[in-house]
Amino acid sequence: MGLNCSRWGLTGGIASGKSSVATALQRRGALIVDTDRIAHTLTAPGGAAIPALAATFGSHTITAEGALDRQHMRTLVFADSSQRQRLEHILHPLIELEAERQATLAHANQPVVFDVPLLVETGRWRARVKRILVVDCPQELQRARIRQRNGWDEATIDRILAHQATRQQRRACADAVIVNDGDNMSALDASVGTLWDVWCNSVNPANVLL
Repeated sequence: MGLNCSRWGLTGGIASGKSSVATALQRRGALIVDTDRIAHTLTAPGGAAIPALAATFGSHTITAEGALDRQHMRTLVFADSSQRQRLEHILHPLIELEAERQATLAHANQPVVFDVPLLVETGRWRARVKRILVVDCPQELQRARIRQRNGWDEATIDRILAHQATRQQRRACADAVIVNDGDNMSALDASVGTLWDVWCNSVNPANVLL
């Protein structure tokens, strides 16, 4: 591998196909650090964030099993941006600490891909990664995938999308964009393969649109 294989940020809107791209990168040898999975671990029964969450938001936000009541918290932060900030103040430092720990497990020259759903929104990751890869798709296709996958109504989808960066904002931060505007997984995988070759083997890769 060339010298450009290092730390990459991977992001995309909900239902954009980001997880499929992460899987394709992992097959090619990348170490994937999944920050959403880290967040779930931190807020599961016995998770490191549970005491602070209970102290900040009240014990009623914790389920009988000892996990964060994610539906309750989602409703709370959608209704009040200050509550979202309080939640992020607790979770983000813990997520970043664990993400960096996992990154140390990479072997020499292995690309580390930080899979961060809200990479653009948080503004905390640009300095932590060398390149940012955005997975993009048209919003109507995104909505259709959300309806099919999650079964949410349009009002819920509207609230989710309103709290995410726009396509334009994500693309403006990208060093590469993979457009996932269909169901052709072979084509998506081929795009990942092309990007892998460019970023791992080119000395000075320019911005890439696939």
